[in-house]
Amino acid sequence: MRIAVVGGGWAGLAAAVAAAVAGHDVTLLEAARSLGGRARRVALPGADGAPLLLDNGQHILIGAYTDCLRLMDTVGIDPRDAFVRLPLALRFADGSGLQWPDIAPPWDALLGIARARGWTWRERLAMLGRAQTWQRRRFACAPEVSVAVLCEGLPPRLLGEFIEPLCVAALNTPAEEASGQVFLRILRDSLLGGPGGSNLLLPRKDLSALLPDAAERWLRSRGAIVRTGARVQALTATARGWSVDGSPFDAVLLAAPSTEAARLVAQCAQDAPLADAVALCDWAASAQALRFESIATVYAQAAAPASGSVLARPMLALRSAPAQFVFDRGQLGGPAGLLAFVVSASRAERAQTEAQVLAQAERELNLPGLQCVQTVVERRATFACTPGLARPAAYIAPGLWACGDYVDGPYPATLEGAVRSGQAAAAHLQGAIE
Repeated sequence: MRIAVVGGGWAGLAAAVAAAVAGHDVTLLEAARSLGGRARRVALPGADGAPLLLDNGQHILIGAYTDCLRLMDTVGIDPRDAFVRLPLALRFADGSGLQWPDIAPPWDALLGIARARGWTWRERLAMLGRAQTWQRRRFACAPEVSVAVLCEGLPPRLLGEFIEPLCVAALNTPAEEASGQVFLRILRDSLLGGPGGSNLLLPRKDLSALLPDAAERWLRSRGAIVRTGARVQALTATARGWSVDGSPFDAVLLAAPSTEAARLVAQCAQDAPLADAVALCDWAASAQALRFESIATVYAQAAAPASGSVLARPMLALRSAPAQFVFDRGQLGGPAGLLAFVVSASRAERAQTEAQVLAQAERELNLPGLQCVQTVVERRATFACTPGLARPAAYIAPGLWACGDYVDGPYPATLEGAVRSGQAAAAHLQGAIE
């Protein structure tokens, strides 16, 4: 079959690779000049005006993200070389916080909580008791429950230093607004996902080198057509399949952002029979209704010490606002002294965020005089993962499937969710053929 994949982010790349593996003729169309979507390399001017290659956001994976890791392996990226793998840790600059030992789950979590530095025994027992309750309930709760409600009664330190930063990092939504159901799914997969499932995987390559570059080479080597700078204008159903800007295809995997996908599907509805038009309009409306949260990544330069490491660890948690985490890029294969401060669910203006981050670095890390290099703000970084959220279905119409981290599924807007949705769309298509 001739398959068009519209969108070259991680979902589109996963869909294109899966379709090519299944033996289809694949054409991948991406509106931007480069592949990768919201997880890619960007060239920005540095503090001295010279070009600086940065990621358009600091991403991390966990060991439970098995589909991402398998996809990387398929296209020739060895995850052992691509990541620094560490046991889960939420440590602060003063050494307090959590550190999972490198043992099998769930004992790593139980022992990590029991040994948490800076927590009282009452706090440790409260967290262990709540974790046991969640496990007894099979990490499930009512769809309308928020993370804040799910964690009611826990001591304030646990909420402020563990639950809130973990929730914002995983769901990019504040705990009082975030889905408890999705939060528990992430905990289940990381805590009970097998050995290494809770490990942090910190990229030591830029995000384009982590997957998009290799996926493009892999696709082209197998005869796929990859076109960048190609925003699709018209998607039309035909008697034999679909037309994409006048070119015929047997099926389309729609991996564009939700707003772009809604535009194309709503356009299809204009010429469709009434019964089909209603379903298409309903799908477009559900995609258009999603609310988004932004993520700001503030890159700041510190004077690089002789060791090349500014921080005690490649990643540290932060107590105060606005950033929740800071990464020492010098320990991850980047320029020495370059730090990446991640502000999830960012709602302030860029200049205000930068000023607050620099003050935070001086206050928490004892790093006065940091120089802000660049700030990358992804305004639509993720959908707001709220309780009871109705996400668009993967199926749109015969021969037309959606994929993306926003499509209905158990995960929030993560790289793993994007990859799984792309692979699922290709599998649905193959199932319909068979």
